[in-house]
Amino acid sequence: MKRFMGFVKKEFYHIFRDRRSMFILFGMPIAQIMLFGFAITNEINNVNIGILDKSKDSETQKIINKIDVSKYFHIEQKLTNESQIESLFKKGKVKAVLVFEDYFIKNLQTQKQAKVQVITDATDPNIANTVTNFINAILQNHTKEINNTSQNSYQVQTQTQLYYNPELKSVFTFVPGVMTVILMLVSAMMTSISITREKELGTMEVLLVSPLKPFQVIIGKVFPYIFLSVINATIIVLLGYFVFEMPIEGSLFLLAIESILFIVCALALGILISTLSDTQQTAMMISLFGLMLPVILLSGFIFPISSMPLPLQVISTIIPAKWFIIIIKAIMLKGAIFSLIWKETLILIGMTLFFIVLSIKKYKIRLE
Repeated sequence: MKRFMGFVKKEFYHIFRDRRSMFILFGMPIAQIMLFGFAITNEINNVNIGILDKSKDSETQKIINKIDVSKYFHIEQKLTNESQIESLFKKGKVKAVLVFEDYFIKNLQTQKQAKVQVITDATDPNIANTVTNFINAILQNHTKEINNTSQNSYQVQTQTQLYYNPELKSVFTFVPGVMTVILMLVSAMMTSISITREKELGTMEVLLVSPLKPFQVIIGKVFPYIFLSVINATIIVLLGYFVFEMPIEGSLFLLAIESILFIVCALALGILISTLSDTQQTAMMISLFGLMLPVILLSGFIFPISSMPLPLQVISTIIPAKWFIIIIKAIMLKGAIFSLIWKETLILIGMTLFFIVLSIKKYKIRLE
């Protein structure tokens, strides 16, 4: 029994000395519960909306003030005419626009009812429904307050209009999101084991003594996988179009260029993981499990980023998948042109260059 207890004690010491084991035992559960707890939510917070007030009277101003002080919405822009609405949606600046009709307060007093049009970006059906319901709740609460202080019965009616996805098909969110997740994980996973495979097979010495420079090795490792990933992307787009009737409103050429850019970014990230890992198993674990949760939870694929705490919103900005989802939805559903997505494109280009440069710097020209 004494020997057994001594063996158990030795195992405790062995675990406590291993930082990786301690991180897996305690760090990973804490990180996951914090990530799941804050990221997984069906609520909305600080959703950007636009306001088109044709009446500009005291009653519409009261409603606008109530919406503005609500934690659920942030008034991003006040419009002057209806021609600005579609442009605002295409730029991705707002999720909804409220249009107050002409003579709002006059209609309320004379006809006992007035109308508010709620126009939502339905590229994400769940967010569109939630936004509409929250706005309706605010309008109903305002109507109730009016009726409580008056002998008349007033009514504020809402008219809903859905942009880009009038039938609220969830597949319009599903296809771009799944395409992003698959390209990110598969591309990163393929290249993450490329250099570690050379180390394990003992062929790394051949690369080190070859006349190839580090940047040539890195780019050479990435290049073949671009074609394989492009085939993956093409298959996903074709299945989405022909099987799920996913529309492609924008330029196919622009869609192809942006997809290739994202693929190269994911492959470059995989190469970086490969240069930092000593074994294929480590590289596979990092590329698969280390990327899967952030890509799914923090890319805006399933849960709205605006509803997450500020730290998670900041972290989401370094997730390449977030920017690609914005780009692909804008092209496929909104028919966006390059001038509307150039910022997101520049961010992806910057990330790609950063991953490649860092991979070259971390590439070891000597065996340890």
